Amino acid sequence: MTTRDPQAAGLASLAALIADETRATCLLALLDGRARTAGELARHAQVAPSTLSEHLSRLVTGGLLAQERQGRHRYVRLAGPDVAQLVEDLAARVEPGRTPKPRTLRESSAAAATARGRTCYDHLAGRLGTTVTDAFASRGLLGRDTGFALTDAGLEWFDSAGIPLERGGRRPLVRACLDWTERRPHLAGAAGAALCRHALEAGWCVRIGSGRAVKVTTAGERAFGELLGIEGGALR
Repeated sequence: MTTRDPQAAGLASLAALIADETRATCLLALLDGRARTAGELARHAQVAPSTLSEHLSRLVTGGLLAQERQGRHRYVRLAGPDVAQLVEDLAARVEPGRTPKPRTLRESSAAAATARGRTCYDHLAGRLGTTVTDAFASRGLLGRDTGFALTDAGLEWFDSAGIPLERGGRRPLVRACLDWTERRPHLAGAAGAALCRHALEAGWCVRIGSGRAVKVTTAGERAFGELLGIEGGALR
């Protein structure tokens, strides 16, 4: 006689939370790490506010979203980087042929910008993210033999670039995050978050519109070239 795995029910419940297009749309929209109101997400998902509220309540109860209220507004965000990793990993496993093609020029432009460069919760992703990751590896700053690990030279690089690293916390210093457009890993973890935060604060990258897409500025091309040897054309 066999017994059921005690984790089976929990796994099925988690899968059911994500197995709805409206809830999946909300999770993907929040992958940029920013908080949004229920109204903003309702418009993004193209559903009624009352319908969206019910979906958000399920995601909050299930531990995938965290919420806070400011006056009459209800803000939600991903519950943490582990949730972002789960969503991004699942998105990376969607077969390219099952992703709907853009229907308008605006959708096509947005998709191209997202693939070129974006934030994945709090680190750089898309072609920008993998290009930076490759540059780290080629310069001996990142080891990729048995998972991602910063080398001593990599730690020194962050110090010399003036980018502080949070060490000793629960979050790994570096980890590989599977990029859903490039289909290979980019740099995540505390180091990836620190680099992304610095790139945005220093004006190396700027956000495009209200979505996840980012683009590298002229100052960013210069900085990435000087610090990582990346040619400007590879960042556009």
